[in-house]
Order: sequence, then C-alpha cells, then structure tokens
Amino acid sequence: MACEVVMPKWGLTMKSGKIARWLVEEGAAVTAGMPLLEVETDKITNVVEAPCDGVLVEIVEEAGSTVPVMEVIARIGEAGEAAAPKSAAAKSEAAPATAPAAASAREVRAMPAARQLAKELGVDLTLVTGTGRDGIVMERDVREQAGKAAQAPEQKAAPAAQPAAAAPVAEAAPAAGYDLVPMEGIRKIIADNMHASLQNAAQLTVFVECDVTDMVAMREQALARHAGEEGYRLSYNDIIAYAVCRALKLHPIMNSTLHEDGIHVHHHVNLGIAVSVDNGLIVPNVKDADTYSLEELKKKVRDVSARARKGGLSMDEITGGSFTISNVSMLGVDGFTPVLNPPETAILGVGRVQDKPAVHEGALCVRKLMTLSLTFNHMVTDGGPAMNFLRCLADMLERPVLMLA
Repeated sequence: MACEVVMPKWGLTMKSGKIARWLVEEGAAVTAGMPLLEVETDKITNVVEAPCDGVLVEIVEEAGSTVPVMEVIARIGEAGEAAAPKSAAAKSEAAPATAPAAASAREVRAMPAARQLAKELGVDLTLVTGTGRDGIVMERDVREQAGKAAQAPEQKAAPAAQPAAAAPVAEAAPAAGYDLVPMEGIRKIIADNMHASLQNAAQLTVFVECDVTDMVAMREQALARHAGEEGYRLSYNDIIAYAVCRALKLHPIMNSTLHEDGIHVHHHVNLGIAVSVDNGLIVPNVKDADTYSLEELKKKVRDVSARARKGGLSMDEITGGSFTISNVSMLGVDGFTPVLNPPETAILGVGRVQDKPAVHEGALCVRKLMTLSLTFNHMVTDGGPAMNFLRCLADMLERPVLMLA
C-alpha cells in the first residue's frame, strides 16, 4: 500500500507551496525522516521529509509546481512496487501524435507555461534548448522549436527537379540586448508581498538624524571591558535592538499588528530582524525580545540571523513578529524608506554612523550622526504617536543612560 506525501501546512496562513526541487529521484529507496524535497512558501524555503520507509514510486508534482496544502505530491511504496498507472487521457496528453512521447520529459527543466505550450503545439521538450537562467526552457524556446519542426516538412517537399537550387537561409534572430532573469521563486514571492504591503496599508515614513556619539562611546567602552574574552562582539545594531524594545514598551501602539478583527497591541515585543540572503530577504524574529538583557538579546538576534543565512529556521521564528528593524549601515547608506512587513504597524530603518559637523553644547565640532527612518501604517496610528516613538528612540541612542530608566 503506497504512503502518500502531501504538501505540508506550515502555519495558519499557508495556502500553497512551490516545489523548489526534489532531493530524491523516482525509484530511489527512502527512510522515514529522510529529506525528500524543498518547498518554497511566502516566508521561507523548508525541507519536506519522508513520512515512512520504502521506495519513492511516484513523483506526482514536478519541481516548479505550486501545490495547495494537503494535496498529494508523491507516493512511497514497498520495494518493487510500481507507480500507479496513468489514466488514458493523461497518456494521450503526455504523448501527442505530432511528437514522440519522451519518458525523460519529466527531467527537463521548464517553466510551467512552457510545458503547457509544448503540449498544445506537440513539441518534445527533450529536443528544446533552454535559454532561461540555468538552461531552463522558456515559452520562446518552445515556439522556436515548433517553428523548426514546421520548416522541416516544407524542405523535404521541395521539387526534385530543382536539386541545384539553394535552400533559403533563414535570417538569424537578432541577439537580445539584455539577460532575462525569470521572476520566480523567492524573488517572485518577495515582489508579491511587497506589492501587497503597499496596496493594503497607508504607509508614511518619518526621519530623524540623531547624535550617537555617546552610543559609539558606550560600545567602545564595552569592547574594552571584554577585550580579554575571545570572540566577544557588540555592534551598533545590538544596542539599537535593545533600545527599540525599551522604546516600544513606552509606546505600545507601535508594537501592534493589524488584523481583520482589529488592532492587536502586543504585551511583548517579537522583534524582527531583516536579513539579506542570496535569493532574497528573510525576517526572523526573537520572541519576547523585551524580556532580555542587552547581552542576552544580542545572542538571540545573532542566532536567528545566522540560521536565516544558513537555513534551519522554524516557521514560528519567521511568523508572529510585531516590529521589524532593517539595518543598511553596512552598505554605506545614510537613510531609506523601508516597506512595512505586514501585518506589523511599523518598521525601523537604520542608516550608517558617520562623522559630521554639528553644534554641541554651543560649539561647532565633529560628532557621530546617524539617520533613523520609521515607516508606519497610518490606518493604525497617527503621525503624533509614531513621531513620539521615533524621538524617544533617538533620545535613548543619544543618551544611552535613558535605556536603563
């Protein structure tokens, strides 16, 4: 009896998942708990494990397919068990009369639209040269192959009485002046989420430039105290994260999320940290971040950030955030307008620290200045509370002793 593998449901809001790639080939032996495939959701790429021992007798859904949760994507059977036979209609569709059926067509990497077009035109995908990223077959490749197939019979039907006539040479299509990057995978998911964020919230951004000379001094003093400890680190972002938690406790409306039943003002801060990875952006969060000391919070933030880059985050760690920090200081950027991470009410943008001339205690001198930007949902709160929060945070960074109050 075959054991069915279904698209898992990770989190209450998950509706479907996209199969990124299969890690096991059809016909291979598997054991319970063995990684079978990678699935992309709107939050993260995760591994689906085999639910039982046996042989992967059938892959129902190919890589690149988007499948609703709890739908069957593969079947595992006993050793020697054959895959379930395809229906007659499926066989007819898989092997059009105008093109030879290819058992290896499943192995061809092609966009779903290209596969559909190939079926409609009767094109054998194994004969198509893909021009997409990493050789993936695009719709234009299928059309080109169909055109070649259409020209072949015409050439064979040329009159025998004109053997010396030169066959017309088709003009080569001009080379495209660009490289095409398909809008797919994590990039497509991020694009959809960002568009939805802008469509579903009244977003407004406010800025403040703060004098963080004392914060810089605080960090240097801490590093000096721990100079003998191997591997000790303390970044500006660590201090800012701690200060954000303190400021949110004083301005709770900024630590909220918007839902259909109303505004959820959270008792604790689930602090999200935007992390740039190779194929996009992930925002893991530290639950109850406001309950930790600076040193404890620093370790928590570094842990989830590291696992965001390497893999290994749980769904709980990428859902349920109440406020997000996006720090671009390492890119040499002064300030920017961050986009909300729904359903959160606000997101903080952090720019670089740089030396600038400023008036301090009545004298012109060089100080350490930094720009903070706060994007908030005007549907949840007005400008006054948001600006008061940002000013409170800036005050804490300008005078770190306020974090202890």
